[in-house]
Amino acid sequence: MERLIIDTDTAGDDCVSLLIALRSPNIKVEAITINCGNVRFGQQVENALYTLEVAGFGGQIPVYPGAEWPLLQRHKTIEYIHGRDGMGDSFFSKAVQRPESEHAVDAIIRLINANPGELTILAQAPLTNLALAVSRDPSIVTKVKHLWVMGGTNNALGNVTPAVEFNVWVDPEAAKIVFQAGFPLTMVGWEICTRHAVLDAETTAVIEQMDTPLSRFFLQINRTVRRFTTIEQGLAGTTHPDAIVSAMIVDPEIMTKSAEYFVDVETQGTMTRGATVVDVLGVLTEGGGTRGEALGPDALPEDLLAIPKRRPNARVCLEADAARFRALLLTVLSS
Repeated sequence: MERLIIDTDTAGDDCVSLLIALRSPNIKVEAITINCGNVRFGQQVENALYTLEVAGFGGQIPVYPGAEWPLLQRHKTIEYIHGRDGMGDSFFSKAVQRPESEHAVDAIIRLINANPGELTILAQAPLTNLALAVSRDPSIVTKVKHLWVMGGTNNALGNVTPAVEFNVWVDPEAAKIVFQAGFPLTMVGWEICTRHAVLDAETTAVIEQMDTPLSRFFLQINRTVRRFTTIEQGLAGTTHPDAIVSAMIVDPEIMTKSAEYFVDVETQGTMTRGATVVDVLGVLTEGGGTRGEALGPDALPEDLLAIPKRRPNARVCLEADAARFRALLLTVLSS
């Protein structure tokens, strides 16, 4: 049984990810923490509470509001993608359950310290809450069973700028802190979504035919996203970056290929601020700079072998089983 804290900026696919975790028998969601991200912060809290109710877990799992702003920069939300309520302009009624008074950062620290080695974290939002938690109590790094991060790209096309994925773009400084903290960490980038987690018209038609409460909820909250991704991004349907990571936790065989790399976050570039730099070539050194820069003019290629590379700090997902992901999602929505 995987015990899970889900840190989320609840809108659209975040809710689908919650459904997968909540309705999977081998997962126990211990807490949901809310981070600034997709839409207005208070609306994100309401969306998490409502999703719990739809999934049949209303009043059973605590929801902790956390960081309402990034560490350093101003935050711009993306209602134009997810709808004014983050749920496809559905404007659902408020859930009966109300959020906890304890701050998400305090809750994360408390829960991890109380359950060393037992809790996995799914971070499917900007990483402000986790950066604040590890800055306040660095000891939690060794007490987390595993940290899954939906964010960044493996040197691939971004989704808010040509180089940057949204979750890291919102708070690059927080992402840099988390990647450098030493967590046992798996990164699943935006490119995995565009390759393996886009649900096309055929799959959407299957979901429409189910006509279950969860399938209707899925279609309703993703209708604005579907218009955006097809018109603006030229994709074949709705995008599900958070859901495929949740599915990987439920069924590890969905991630079919991965590799250990050093990952850093660019915080200074005028065009690349928020880019995740995955050192696939192993050219970065522990002391800063590249291995080539450390060589003199008379060096030979084999001299590079004497210069240590940066040690990997993340397992990076390289490929996923799209069919297996769809099958798991359809099973959840049909229940």
